[in-house]
Amino acid sequence: MEYHLKKEKLEATILSKGAELVSLKKDGTEYMWCGDPTYWDRTAPILFPFVGSLNGKQYRYDGKTYHIGQHGFARDMEFDLVSESDTKLVMEVRETAETMEIYPFHFLLELSFELGEDGLTVGWKVKNTDEKTMYFSIGGHPAFNCPMGGRGSQSDYALRFQKEGRPLQEIVSELIGEGGLVTGERITFGLEDGYLAVTPNLFDADTIVLEDGQTDEVSLCDPEGKEYVCVKFPMPIVGIWTPIEKNAPFLCIEPWCGRCDDMGYEGELPDRRWGNGLKPGEVFETAYTIAVK
Repeated sequence: MEYHLKKEKLEATILSKGAELVSLKKDGTEYMWCGDPTYWDRTAPILFPFVGSLNGKQYRYDGKTYHIGQHGFARDMEFDLVSESDTKLVMEVRETAETMEIYPFHFLLELSFELGEDGLTVGWKVKNTDEKTMYFSIGGHPAFNCPMGGRGSQSDYALRFQKEGRPLQEIVSELIGEGGLVTGERITFGLEDGYLAVTPNLFDADTIVLEDGQTDEVSLCDPEGKEYVCVKFPMPIVGIWTPIEKNAPFLCIEPWCGRCDDMGYEGELPDRRWGNGLKPGEVFETAYTIAVK
C-alpha cells in the first residue's frame, strides 16, 4: 500500500512494505532514486535490527548462534498504520514468530515521516517490549538521483561534508573488505571547503564509512557546486554508497546507529562495536532530515 504526503511544493510517497520512502518531490522534481533493479531495486530501506553484514552471516547470543542476512529483516516486513495526516505518517511493526527464530527479542519499531518547510524528517523509535535487554542496530539507506534531471554526468557532481555548520578539511573512512566487513584499515580523503568530487574511482573500496561523529551534514552538489540534497543527522556513523563498477545514477547518504562486523569478529551480540542496548521497557528515539533545494 502507498501513502502520500503533501505540503505546499513538497510531496512524499511511502510504502507500507518496509515503511520505505520511495519518492520525495519539490515542484514536481523527483530527488529519490527510482529503484531500477538494473542497478539496485530499493530506494530507502530501513536497516534493522542490523546494519551491514555480520561475520559469516551469523551472531552469537546467550549460548546460541543465529543466522541472519545483511541489514536485518525490517525492510521486508509489512508495517501497520498508526496515524496519518496530510503532512505526517507514522507506521509500526512488531516481532513475529518468524523474526523470533532469527532475532530472539520482542520489540516495537516505529517509523515516522513528516514534511517540513524544505524537506522531510524521518524518525525512528525502537521500544524493548521484552523482559530482557535487547541489542540492535538501526540505519537509513536513502538513495538520491545523481546526476539530477539529466544535468551532466555523475563525475561532474560532488559531496560536501560539514560538522556543526563548518565545512570539513578531511574525512577518514573505514576500509570495507571481503564479505562487507571492516578491515581495521582507514583511508583519508582531503576536502576542499568540505567538497569531495564524485570521481569514477571514489567507491572502488566499496562504501565510505565515517565513524565517531565526524560529520553531521552531508550534501549532494550539482555541477555548479550548488547543494540540491542535504541530509542532516545526529547519528555517530554515516555511510556513502553506490554500486561498484555499475555506473549507477544515484548515491546513498546513510545515517547509522551501528554498522557491520569487524573482520574476524567472533564475540557475542552485546559486545559488537557500535551496537545499542535497551533494557526492558526502554525506548530509543532519533531522527534525520532530508532537505531538498
